Amino acid sequence: MKTIKFLLLLSLAGLVAGWKLWAQDTATNAASRTVADINAPPWISRPLSMLDCLNLALQQNAAVLKAKNDLQASYGVVVQTRAVALPRLQATGKYTDSELTAVDRFPSFGGGAPPPFTQPHENWNTGFQLVQTIYSGGKLVAAIRAARLTKEQALAQFQTTLADTLLSVRVAYYDVLLAQQQITVHEASVKLLQRELDDQQRRYNAGTVPHFNVLRAEVALANERPALIQARNNYRIAKNNLSNLLGYNLPRDIWEDIPLQLSDKLDAPPFRVDLPSAIQQALSDRTELVALRRAEALQRLAVVNARAGYKPTVQLFAGYSWFNSQFSEDLGHDVNGWNAGGQLTWDIFDGMLTRGKVMQAKALYEKSQTDVADESRQIELQVRTAYSDFVEAREVLDSQKAVQAEAEEALREARARAEAGTGTQLDVLDAETSLTQARTTNAQALHDYDVAVARLQRAIGENMATTTPGQ
Repeated sequence: MKTIKFLLLLSLAGLVAGWKLWAQDTATNAASRTVADINAPPWISRPLSMLDCLNLALQQNAAVLKAKNDLQASYGVVVQTRAVALPRLQATGKYTDSELTAVDRFPSFGGGAPPPFTQPHENWNTGFQLVQTIYSGGKLVAAIRAARLTKEQALAQFQTTLADTLLSVRVAYYDVLLAQQQITVHEASVKLLQRELDDQQRRYNAGTVPHFNVLRAEVALANERPALIQARNNYRIAKNNLSNLLGYNLPRDIWEDIPLQLSDKLDAPPFRVDLPSAIQQALSDRTELVALRRAEALQRLAVVNARAGYKPTVQLFAGYSWFNSQFSEDLGHDVNGWNAGGQLTWDIFDGMLTRGKVMQAKALYEKSQTDVADESRQIELQVRTAYSDFVEAREVLDSQKAVQAEAEEALREARARAEAGTGTQLDVLDAETSLTQARTTNAQALHDYDVAVARLQRAIGENMATTTPGQ
């Protein structure tokens, strides 16, 4: 009896312990789900428009964040460059304790007794001094101008990174919309072919068509399914690419299908552009060219700085100094007072160092001029290429406006003729294939048009934050 009671108590204790472990696991899982919900990115719960994605990229994209750091670093260079023209306030202090044998003594005169004092073996001095360079062969004016140019160059480089990133986001957004549309097209195609297979199977069971018709419908359906699988894969990859551009760290429990929903659709708003005006706008507004022009101006100032080595440097200074008396052993007995003056330095011969610097600066200046000319040609080429791609995309889109409706009508007539006995199954399958191709081409044409407009706007130098062509 005691053994039975002991076993019952042991079983009860095991049940209680198991219930506690289950409760702890449940609480842990709930807490982890709560943390996951808190850390989940907001796009999981709401559709994103193009404007939403552009704003998120400006806040979180890695390239944009690094460009901001580069911009701040460049502003630090601006401060350093400007410091050459500003005065310097220096504070100094020194204390020395010398061995007595190293201290010079005053000699005796006329064979008399030596002087009653010697120089102290402990010495100290301190003070501050304000130094201002008033002439350095043109370096001062060049430093002020270089600071301004460096700031403008850094800002132009930052704007270039922003434009490239926003273009990438827009193209990635259109890629997701295209992949989503292709899934719809191929799902509709699979549904049509499945309907055709069911119809042929029913006819075969009724003895009105041979088994060959069923086989041909099965083959057509099987050939279409890989296109649907590929479209779904393209959709997953496109969403991964867009989320990466938006700077999101995806939760680890998300596998292949990111729950990213977009609110915009592929469309073809009218966009008009005058090529000569577009080229002129690009040559004046493209930030890459602005940065190179600032670099050219900086290299011109570098020539001025190099030539300054041929000229003297003039500085003025003023300060206040304290130092211990050299005629007293008392360290607290100090001498102090104001001092002011000026100094001139001039390297009459520096081993041809300045000549080498001038040669280097001139060569780099000429190279910067070549860079500006070459980049101008490259930008014009980019505008012409983007314009040509835009014209092609617009013409392809125009050619597809009525094709889808015609393909749907052709499929309807092919089915009607097949049911009436005047058409064949092959006509129906061909019509279904043509309809799928028309829908696919139309979706691709819409995507290519939107991408071509975005690339043309980027080539012209327009604001890439706009979501509608022509804004």
